Amino acid sequence: MDKTLLGGLSPRTFLRDHWQKKPLLVRGAIPGFDGLLSRDALFDLARDEDVESRFIAHDPTGWQFERGPLPGRLLKRPKAQPWTVLVQGLNLLLPQADALMRRFAFIPYARLDDVMVSYATDGGGVGPHFDSYDVFLLQGSGRRRWQISAQKDLTLVDDAPLRILRNFVPEQEWLLEPGDLLYLPPHYAHNGVAEGECTTYSIGFRAPSAQELGTAFLDHLRDRLCLDGMYADPDLALQDDPARLPPAMIDRVADMLGAIRWTRSDVEQFLGSYLSEPKQHVFFDPPDDMLSPKRFAQKVAKHGVRLDTRTQLLRSGRHVWINGEAVDLPPGSADALTALARERRLTSVPDHADTLALLHDWYGDGFLYPGAHGD
Repeated sequence: MDKTLLGGLSPRTFLRDHWQKKPLLVRGAIPGFDGLLSRDALFDLARDEDVESRFIAHDPTGWQFERGPLPGRLLKRPKAQPWTVLVQGLNLLLPQADALMRRFAFIPYARLDDVMVSYATDGGGVGPHFDSYDVFLLQGSGRRRWQISAQKDLTLVDDAPLRILRNFVPEQEWLLEPGDLLYLPPHYAHNGVAEGECTTYSIGFRAPSAQELGTAFLDHLRDRLCLDGMYADPDLALQDDPARLPPAMIDRVADMLGAIRWTRSDVEQFLGSYLSEPKQHVFFDPPDDMLSPKRFAQKVAKHGVRLDTRTQLLRSGRHVWINGEAVDLPPGSADALTALARERRLTSVPDHADTLALLHDWYGDGFLYPGAHGD
C-alpha cells in the first residue's frame, strides 16, 4: 500500500484508531493526483442513460435536484451559479477508478462499494448532510472547503429534495487541495463547498441495514427451504364462532414454522451471494469474437487474465462466489482462484484443464478477459 495514503499510518493503526471512530485528514495522500477524467468526459457519462448521475443546484430560494440521464441544458448553466454533477459507480466504467478503489483494499472487498465523482462550480455542493457509511473524500482538480461536525442532532430539513441537515454546526474546517484525503466515519455531519471549479472523488463502503440484510436473508432461505408434512387437524374441535381463528391452528402452525433453522454456513452462503451480486443496472456482455477453449488457453498462458471492473469475486475458506453465484471449485483450482479473487488478475494461469475450463466459462459470460494488464 502507498505509504502516503493514510499519512504514514499503517492500515492496522488506521483501523484501530480511526475506522468508524474519528475522522482523518491526510495532506498529499496521493501525490500528483488531480482527477481521473476531464469535465467533458464526466458530462458525457452524466448524459448516458446507463450511468447513475444526479444534478444539484441551490440558490437563496432552495435546492434543485434531478436524476440522470442529464439533459445538456443543465450542463451548460453559467459557472457563476453554484451547481454540482455527481456520477456514481465510476469504478464500473473506468479502469483507473477501479484501480483507485483497490488502493483501499485494506478494507475487505465485501465492504467496498464504489467511487463517485463530483464536479462543482464555485460555491457548489450538496449541502450539509451525513452518510450512513464510511467514506474517503479525495480531492481531484481544484479546491473544496470541508466543514465537519460530530453533532448528534441529525434532524433533516422538511420537504427538501435532498437530505439536508437542518441545524449544521461545524466544529472543524479544512481546505483540500488536489491529492488531499479526508476520511469520515458513518453519521459524521459534513459540508463541502467548491472554491472555484473542482472535482472530488468519494470512495464509499457498503453498510446494509439490519432490515435489508434480514429481508434478503429470508429470500435466500425461501429459495432453499424444504419442510416436510402438511397442515392437518384430526383433533379439530367444534367452536361457536366459525370466523374465529382457532387457537389450536395457531399453535400447530407455530410448531411447523419452528422447524425453520439456519446455521453459520447458511449465513456464509447468503453473504457470499448477496455481497457479490451486481447492482441492478450492471450487465455483462459476452465477447464479440469468442476464443475457442484451446485458443483461450494459449493466450492466457502467455498473458494471464484479469477480471472485468464490474465483476465481484469473493471467497471464504474454499467457497467462492462470482457476481452472485456460488462456484463449485474444480479440484486443484483453489490456489489460482484465491489469487484471482485477491489480486483481480493472474499474470500466470496454471496449465490445469478444469481451471482453464472454468475461466473460459467466465470469459464467455463477460466476467473476465485474457491479458492480465489489458493487453
